[in-house]
Amino acid sequence: MAWIEILIEVAREHAENLSDALMEAGALSVSVEDADEGTDAEKPLFGEPGMEPEEAAWDRSRVVALIAADADAAAILAEASAAIALTTIPAYTTRHVEDQDWVRLTQSQFEPIHIGKNIWVVPSWHEIPDPAALVLELDPGLAFGTGSHPTTRLCMEWLEAHAPKELSVLDYGCGSGILAMVAKKLGAQAVVGVDIDPQAIESANFNAERNHCDITYTLPEQFSASHPVGTQFDVVVANILSSPLKVMAPMLSGRVAAGGFLILSGVLARQAEEVAAAYAPFITLTVWAEHEGWVALSGKKPS
Repeated sequence: MAWIEILIEVAREHAENLSDALMEAGALSVSVEDADEGTDAEKPLFGEPGMEPEEAAWDRSRVVALIAADADAAAILAEASAAIALTTIPAYTTRHVEDQDWVRLTQSQFEPIHIGKNIWVVPSWHEIPDPAALVLELDPGLAFGTGSHPTTRLCMEWLEAHAPKELSVLDYGCGSGILAMVAKKLGAQAVVGVDIDPQAIESANFNAERNHCDITYTLPEQFSASHPVGTQFDVVVANILSSPLKVMAPMLSGRVAAGGFLILSGVLARQAEEVAAAYAPFITLTVWAEHEGWVALSGKKPS
């Protein structure tokens, strides 16, 4: 069976409503892309834990609707446009989509990822490239963190370079749980992961069980109850984004034990100075490494 995709370029304010209207008019699925993807005008939308974008739309958005091969693309778009009171029907193009093994195609897009000196993140359907390496079996999922993003990679490389053997580790904003698992496999004694998203906690628990890692993953309110103020960790890592990191400076700094380390990422290079300034009253942070415009900040709390 084959399908047809309708590709429609619209302004940001129409992307979400048009998507909904297309589904009502008979589209099988709808997605929104950056119409400037691949150009200098491309604008990434970042949706990491705690900072999800309000809408998946760009100034110039491309709405892509999948319809049956025998469906009338013009009629479906006309109905959707009328439903949201567009004065004119947007210009569009179509392209044929041939049937194929979609599961195999999706899996082929995710290869094992080599990080640092000796870490491999391997999807479950792949063979392990190096059985002697530190291997994490992790499939792409709903929670952020597979090692493909520069911020995750930077934190993993820091942990590898400063193996927390026999130390306690807090992963705040844990997402998929990948950083907590790296810490545990590097010899950490007690590891706790915290995230505001219940789905992330569910995903992290699943991943930890699959990778034979004894880790406690919890929501913030549960964490506060089981680890009251004053409970500190030898290593605290937070891979979120700059705005929440600045807000959480007193709390995260307070969770670092004397002589312990704080590692922050989710920070663009141009934001490093202002994030470090927010933590300056508690811990002196410097840029440990940079990758693709993102940085990891780290510092040691005075003994």
